[in-house]
Amino acid sequence: MPLRTLENLKRRARSLKAETFALYLAARHPETPWYAKLLVAAIVAYAFSPIDLIPDFVPVLGYLDDLVLIPIGIAVAIRMVPPLVWAECREQAREAMSNGKPVSRSAATVIILIWVALAALCAVWAYQAFLPTPGLR
Repeated sequence: MPLRTLENLKRRARSLKAETFALYLAARHPETPWYAKLLVAAIVAYAFSPIDLIPDFVPVLGYLDDLVLIPIGIAVAIRMVPPLVWAECREQAREAMSNGKPVSRSAATVIILIWVALAALCAVWAYQAFLPTPGLR
């Protein structure tokens, strides 16, 4: 892969991360309408979540959601956020990204809790599925 193409992809990935973080800020902004907050929150949660609609290990389709669905969702969400709010949040995101990666401990905690809950449900299911039924031999 040529160096110029690789640099272009890296630049676009950083831009997408900054836009996603700006959407996160817009979802928390008091002037953003509730329906936009709901959509923005869903898109940002999906973008930052390790859980995908189509798992990444599925050939070709695994990255389809990352390459198509997230950018389309971001484009729709940006149109729903008021322009002044969007400009303010975008500037805040740009400043935060230039100072280092933004860290959300609460988001990390929620994602970890979801994974722990899923693991517990799988453990309960496995226990019930493989537990011998009384009276059967």
